[in-house]
Amino acid sequence: MYYKFSGFTQRLVGATAAAAYTPQGLKPLVSTDFPHLIFGTSKPGPGLPAAHAFLGRNKVPDLQKVFQRSDGLPVHLKLGYPDKLLYRTTMALTIGGTIYCLVALFIASQPKKQK
Repeated sequence: MYYKFSGFTQRLVGATAAAAYTPQGLKPLVSTDFPHLIFGTSKPGPGLPAAHAFLGRNKVPDLQKVFQRSDGLPVHLKLGYPDKLLYRTTMALTIGGTIYCLVALFIASQPKKQK
């Protein structure tokens, strides 16, 4: 006799050989046809008008020039003001959190006063 796991009762139940060797409802015969790639080409799709560009222009060479420039800045500050703002916010939250934890540990380590 063959058994399979029932997703409804969460137990083993009797089954046919074909059902027992097809776990969790997977179909034994899978189509071998591959779907067409959606993002695999830089050409516009067949249904799009020619006026619409696919993804715009490639920005990677421009960003490589920015990040490879030797101006003494760390890579996480190369893009200017938004990077500086994120960096300073992160540093302020880190330092503030560290101070908060140290104060909380200091207060927790103090003996309780008895009345």
